[in-house]
Amino acid sequence: MEPVWLFQQMCKGTTGSKGVPGNPYPLRPWLQDRAAAAPASTNVGVKGIIAGGITGGIEICITYPTEYVKTQLQLDGKAGAGKQYSGIWDCVTKTVKTNGFFGLYRGLSVLLYGSIPKSAVRFGSFETVKNHLVDADGKLNAQRRLLAGLCAGICEAVLAVTPMETIKVKFINDQRSATPRFRGFIHGVGLIVKEQGFKGVYQGVVPTIMKQGSNQAIRFFVMETMKDWYRGGDNNKSVPKMMVGVFGAIAGAASVFGNTPIDVVKTRMQGLEAAKYKSSLDCAIQVWRKEGPSAFYKGTVPRLGRVCLDVAITFMIYDSFMDLFNKVWP
Repeated sequence: MEPVWLFQQMCKGTTGSKGVPGNPYPLRPWLQDRAAAAPASTNVGVKGIIAGGITGGIEICITYPTEYVKTQLQLDGKAGAGKQYSGIWDCVTKTVKTNGFFGLYRGLSVLLYGSIPKSAVRFGSFETVKNHLVDADGKLNAQRRLLAGLCAGICEAVLAVTPMETIKVKFINDQRSATPRFRGFIHGVGLIVKEQGFKGVYQGVVPTIMKQGSNQAIRFFVMETMKDWYRGGDNNKSVPKMMVGVFGAIAGAASVFGNTPIDVVKTRMQGLEAAKYKSSLDCAIQVWRKEGPSAFYKGTVPRLGRVCLDVAITFMIYDSFMDLFNKVWP
């Protein structure tokens, strides 16, 4: 009877106190099945980083001219010698006349070097935070959507956006002078660090955190909300890429109207004339006093066009890569 008794004891090990599958071989605990306790997806953050990096590189090559024009208009003074452009088309025509068509791509290398890690950090951190905040049904409530987007924005602001944006603005600002000094990315960055130290490529970190945090909080909130609305409560329902693009454009527009004043202050704080401002608050006060409240919405139209296109393309490309990764990389 001993073999029967031993078999019965071994069978007891196959089920825990709550009916959870256990180990059919209690004398060999290393064979215990722990798969049920593992998270549904442990590599979602890695997928987000890779898909986000690829997306960032493609997107910036498509939309950079609108970013260039937006930055030029924000750096433009109100009147007098400091004002160079009367509007968007004037900025485009003068730039092309002076520097050729590729003058609209001045500073692209800076954004290209930065956009890949920026998007990688943004989407990787969002997917990671989202994975920890979702409920048992895999959904996020409104507050958690905002929190996940805010975390993504803060991460990208600190780790990628601040140095990238500071260098980009200085490069574009340098082109406005009669005798540009920067001969290329490496030469320009080296000159900035030599003259201004490390802080020269890390100016405007506070307004950048405010801008990126609010940007991604708004964008991911709108995007996730509209996706949920389209799915009608069915998480397995696929959202067509064209609809993702439409939702992305709406999310981008919402973020533009929500934080363009912060973007203007950030741009001024990162320009070559940032030394005339004591802080971001002082910059905002000076802009208000000298140029009026309308100055906080300078460059809104080109920014609106760029951001709507940018966010629509970004989410479409990102979703496509994530769909591909989920098929070939479970």
